[in-house]
Amino acid sequence: MVAALLKEIELVSAFNEEIETIYFGGGTPSLCLIDELKDITDKTRSNFKVRADAEITLEANPDDINEELLRGWKAIGINRLSIGVQSFFEEDLTWMNRAHNAEQAINNLQLAKQFFDNISIDLIYGHPLLTNEKWKQNVDKAIKLNIPHLSCYALTVEPKTSLYKMIHQHKFENIDPDKQAEQFLLLMQWLTEAGYEHYEISNFAKAGWRSRHNSSYWHGKKYIGIGPSAHSFDGISRQWNVANNKVYIQSLHQNIIPFEKEELTPTQKLNEFIMISIRTTEGLDLNKMDKQIAEKICSKAQKFIDSGKMILSENLLRLTNEGKLLADGIAADLFF
Repeated sequence: MVAALLKEIELVSAFNEEIETIYFGGGTPSLCLIDELKDITDKTRSNFKVRADAEITLEANPDDINEELLRGWKAIGINRLSIGVQSFFEEDLTWMNRAHNAEQAINNLQLAKQFFDNISIDLIYGHPLLTNEKWKQNVDKAIKLNIPHLSCYALTVEPKTSLYKMIHQHKFENIDPDKQAEQFLLLMQWLTEAGYEHYEISNFAKAGWRSRHNSSYWHGKKYIGIGPSAHSFDGISRQWNVANNKVYIQSLHQNIIPFEKEELTPTQKLNEFIMISIRTTEGLDLNKMDKQIAEKICSKAQKFIDSGKMILSENLLRLTNEGKLLADGIAADLFF
């Protein structure tokens, strides 16, 4: 797999944009050996124009973290960790079928903080075992640990998963959307009070600690994805690699990148701009589009402004906290 990744980096090295961020994302890149990660970062730097101050993030599970790995990751240039904590409660982690336990989550976060300042953790809300009091304890624990960035997601039940099956066999309680909405509103209140900026629907950061990598997606910048299922965007079209690991490796062995491609129409690009802008704290900047299109969007948005779900100020269209509960649906209503 690593050899295939290195080969793909060589084959796409004609990408001429300056690389501002590098992100080692899931699966579980923290399972890679330090030397393997170093080979990938070295190959990236030798084939692309990588900024000296590039943000380089590694996703890690709490149970993968130890002092040797932390030292190794830092030595090869990784400067940000995204750690999949999900919960600080043992029963929740067992229910989610996570490999780590609550003690590992706390201890290894404290250990990681000795080596890295820039740390993000994931937390999950809205599942049947999570009371509002437990949710507050989870959030308070992250605040007390002085974690500068939080990504918080409502639990979703995907078809064909074991959780989906257990719920439909009535072995597990189903998700309650009203409970999820309540816990999201509480989350926004607690983190705002603690000094975090709610800069995107699922993301909260202390001043100066936004994810540069994720922000580049939300601002429509070009990016390149390496590996199975990886997506790329060149400003005009999207492409995505085959998901099958075996096919991916065999293709790269023959110097072929196995991908599909989609050219975006002007309408698709506009709708994507609406979708990603609505999710950010800056909102949808109507100054960046044709006047007639902006007027149509304002007309569509009026019902949400009247109901208190959106605010229009200085030609910026933003969601209120109540509107954030319905972000995807509101964005879809603004589409062309």
